[in-house]
Amino acid sequence: MIAFEHKPAAHCESGVTSNLLNFYSIKASEPMVLGLGAGLFFSHMPFITLHGMAVTSFRPLPGQIFSRVTRRLGVKVKKRRFLNKDKSMQALDRLLAQGTPAGVLTGVYHLSYFPKEYRFHFNAHNIVVTGMENGVYTVSDPVILHPETIGYEALKRCRYAKGTYPPYGKMYWIDRIKTPQPDIKRAVIKAVKLNCQRMLDIPLPFFGVRGIRMLARRMRRWEKRFGPHRAALNLAQVIRMLEEIGTGGAGFRFMYAAFLQEAAGLLGCPAFRAYAAQMTEAGDRWRDFAAAAARKFKNRGESVCSYDELADKLMKIAATEEAVFRALRKTVYEL
Repeated sequence: MIAFEHKPAAHCESGVTSNLLNFYSIKASEPMVLGLGAGLFFSHMPFITLHGMAVTSFRPLPGQIFSRVTRRLGVKVKKRRFLNKDKSMQALDRLLAQGTPAGVLTGVYHLSYFPKEYRFHFNAHNIVVTGMENGVYTVSDPVILHPETIGYEALKRCRYAKGTYPPYGKMYWIDRIKTPQPDIKRAVIKAVKLNCQRMLDIPLPFFGVRGIRMLARRMRRWEKRFGPHRAALNLAQVIRMLEEIGTGGAGFRFMYAAFLQEAAGLLGCPAFRAYAAQMTEAGDRWRDFAAAAARKFKNRGESVCSYDELADKLMKIAATEEAVFRALRKTVYEL
């Protein structure tokens, strides 16, 4: 059994990244991982659908946070996918026999240790496999409080879950540390610049603060365009992406605020604390939107918002996040 320290986290990819780095004596909190990975994002993509409705995401593509963080810290990683299921399990066993913990991409629905009420069809869940004995694997799943176990066949099934974006047995691991003492300050500055660029400067209307405003404009037309039932389903899709599926949502805003607090001390820049407070406000606004949207979907309470009122909330969120990132970019380029 590998002596792997399991630490629960708010999100699977940032938690796995933090825990793997910690195993190799690189201390990086989950908020620091999110910040170094430029992990705060927004996209609303009508050209990509899930269950027939537009995909809305609050983070970069799965895997990008891990890739960006390890690259910035000078950590050499290896990644593999497999067409053959048994070969993928054999490769995993070989890594474990060498004492190397392996990150594994799984589908959530068939994870045997997950409570049934939390299982849904989502195929980008990250865990770390830390050992195997008698066909039973020990795993560190950062969204679970304690290490768990899962059988050979169950893990294989999760690694080859079917549906949208199947994982195809993907696994990844840290191969070597190219830079034993990485320049964290430099990495933070570069990461903040990238996050500002992605939230403010992508010219397409689907991404960053432009994407939030686009969702607001489309939401105003849902009921007329789709009818009440289909409009409600579209709203439910946004709520699921915001609060349930592993795309970050309001929680990533709070985590990014914690990153800015940590960066303020690291860079000796008190202004970052003010930006952290503003980012926390953005997270509060997203939570308020989610609560109001849920009441709208369930048609509960006397103060149910209209789609126009929900869109107004999104426009205020966009204004808040744009102001934060514009101020943050001005400050970080002066450092």
